[in-house]
Amino acid sequence: MHEEHENARNGRSANVIELVIKQRRRDLGGFEVGRVLPYPKRRMVGPFIFFDHMGPVDFQPGIPRSVDVRPHPHISLSTVTYLLEGEIMHRDSVGSEQPIVPGEVNWMTAGRGITHSERFERARLEGGRMNGIQAWVALPREDEENEPGFAHYGSSDLPIFEQDGVWGRLIAGEALGLRAAVQTFSPMFYLHFEMKGGSRAELPGEHRERALYVAEGAIEVDGQQIGAGEMAILAPGSAASATALVPSIVMALGGAPVGERYIEWNFVSSSKERIEQAKADWRAGRMKLPDLDHGEFIPLPEDPAPAPNPMS
Repeated sequence: MHEEHENARNGRSANVIELVIKQRRRDLGGFEVGRVLPYPKRRMVGPFIFFDHMGPVDFQPGIPRSVDVRPHPHISLSTVTYLLEGEIMHRDSVGSEQPIVPGEVNWMTAGRGITHSERFERARLEGGRMNGIQAWVALPREDEENEPGFAHYGSSDLPIFEQDGVWGRLIAGEALGLRAAVQTFSPMFYLHFEMKGGSRAELPGEHRERALYVAEGAIEVDGQQIGAGEMAILAPGSAASATALVPSIVMALGGAPVGERYIEWNFVSSSKERIEQAKADWRAGRMKLPDLDHGEFIPLPEDPAPAPNPMS
């Protein structure tokens, strides 16, 4: 399932692309996601420690409730939900209830611990297409035990730009001379590009770690083609641009590294012991559930994968 491209070509001593990661499809019980991060040879890109492409999938009216993602816990990270199509209803243990639609951002900060659910209630009633990205952003160590919180940002909070066949939206952070209103905890950027065939987009160069994910279409970077479902990791400090070979949707992301991290199930931390404590708290029912979800929850897997070596 893993696919890696070697980039030495044409006698060049330095390549813009370090690695290309192909998504691994996973069935979540009613729809598939394409898992990109974490990846064995590249665990993180800046603070981004998890990156899933949800769908695309066409839901029929009347989909069962089992398709919903029931309440589950997180610590020491922020979840970033961004949709290209469809609607998801978010509920969490700090009292939030917020539908997310394309062009808006749900930014949930777990801090010392939060639980939430993601439900496809509109699709259950009406049917429809669902297509989007969920990313996790690791918090700096000094912020890992912050109070949990939730913020929703509308389209007016996210700067838009357009030039020469490229439309873009800055989802979070700072890039290309723009700044989004989304509160972040470390230097980062997250961009959504829509590119006409033949158009060319300049990529942010001010951040240490950067990547491009092709959600739809195909692009070329430094003479190498990147297709749908692939993420290209860019070399630090390299000037880079992407040319759309066909109409394409591209997500650009990255920022400053935040240091080593462990990840196990839905828990992320700089401390393996903190993950063990979170697991024990979830087993014992010590983490509050969303009030509006009527006591449902996802149990801790009986044998979750052990926390691997720290990710960096």
